[in-house]
Amino acid sequence: MAGRNHLQLRETPLSRAAALPRSTTDPRHLHTRPHHHLLEDRISIQHREIQSLLLDNQRLADTHGALKQEVSLSQQDLRHLSTLAADIKAERDNQIREVYQRSLELDAELRSIDAISAELVQVRTDVHKLTVQRQDMTAQLKEMNSEIVKAKMETHQVGAIKEEIETVRQEIQRGRSAIEYEKKTRAFNLEQEKVLEKNRILLVREIMKLRTELANAEKRARAAAAAGNPSPGYGRNYGRDEVGYGGSSYPDPNNPQQVCAHYSFAFFIFLNFSVPFLTHAIECRINKNILV
Repeated sequence: MAGRNHLQLRETPLSRAAALPRSTTDPRHLHTRPHHHLLEDRISIQHREIQSLLLDNQRLADTHGALKQEVSLSQQDLRHLSTLAADIKAERDNQIREVYQRSLELDAELRSIDAISAELVQVRTDVHKLTVQRQDMTAQLKEMNSEIVKAKMETHQVGAIKEEIETVRQEIQRGRSAIEYEKKTRAFNLEQEKVLEKNRILLVREIMKLRTELANAEKRARAAAAAGNPSPGYGRNYGRDEVGYGGSSYPDPNNPQQVCAHYSFAFFIFLNFSVPFLTHAIECRINKNILV
């Protein structure tokens, strides 16, 4: 390839110059000898210049070949960097998509907790109604006691009075049992309300952590995308941002096992506290319907 730009040496001027004088005795050529020597000198000078130009051409051809090799290597490096940047961007997009999906799941769980809170409000209303009924029953029991006292004073039928007293005592005992049951139910509901409130606070904190991690992941994705077209000012700021990411106390979004373990633990806590409460609330509803 380098030989295409090379010039081949031609000795034609020398042969022509040697072929010019055929007869030295010809009077027409006697006056041309000095001019012939000048031509030979000029031809030799041009020959040296041609040799110098050929050497320069050879050096330029070698330099051109080396530059073409460097350009080819640079293009290969550029294609490799472009592929690497695309892979990094795809990985970051997948991580952001996973974090967003988890945040949606936690939002759904939070909405379910809101529904449980509404159910708890209904249970409180029922407890209040039962408390009012208990007060009414207490008032009725007082009236019945008054009537029993009057009946003792008015009648001498001891057997009948004793049977009525026994019946009243049984009613009172059942009323007391119902009141104690309602007290226990109310205490249990209050405890479950506290537990649900704690679980809700934990879930809100987890959602805030996920939103923070989503923002950090977006920043890292923008940084990775900008790595394909770096600038001097961005390089200095990028190093400082990485220091800020290193100090985060949240789980590393680049480690899927750590993130899954972290949020699986939070979901495990939610299940341990919410499922027993829902079961007990359903049982209380059934028992209340049976009593009614």
